[in-house]
Amino acid sequence: MKEKNNFRKSSIKRLKKISNTKMKYKIDKDITKKLKDEIKRNNAKNIMLYIPLDIEVNIMLLIKELRAKKKIIFVPFMESKSFRLVKYRLPLKNKQFGVREPKSSRVYKKIKIDLSIVPIVATDSTLRRVGFGKGMYDRFFAIYKKDIKRTIFVMRSLCFSKNIITNSYDIKCDILITKEGIKKRRYNRVL
Repeated sequence: MKEKNNFRKSSIKRLKKISNTKMKYKIDKDITKKLKDEIKRNNAKNIMLYIPLDIEVNIMLLIKELRAKKKIIFVPFMESKSFRLVKYRLPLKNKQFGVREPKSSRVYKKIKIDLSIVPIVATDSTLRRVGFGKGMYDRFFAIYKKDIKRTIFVMRSLCFSKNIITNSYDIKCDILITKEGIKKRRYNRVL
């Protein structure tokens, strides 16, 4: 656990450093293009996205494009120690931890998500998520994993530990996209 927390801290520091450079715009544009390709390849209609914090890949233009193409976009709406999905709509309001989100809307009990795109801070050889340490995505996926076809993790720069630092309850991805490239999971192995 200590190793995971230390790696999280060093990864956040690294991502903050990149976020303070002009390079972040090119990195975000490149990653967004790869995301568009995956959305098209998966013929995704119902898509779970996120509203980015400064150190996360900025996907706001992607959200705008997908809405124009009549894709159904869901984003997290924080509640207690987890979140529920709400349809993306404007205006966005600031909440705790600097997170922006739409106003609360009706509850969607049985949403089938074709593709979930999740920001991460780091990962290890199991391609499990290291986030900010609050466990919100882990609690959400523990309940709704069966309703999500594929999961893509994104981060600006690969923060990767060769040691296994994640826990069995940390969510896994099918695809990891960073400025360094794409990693895919096949048959429970990482390629």
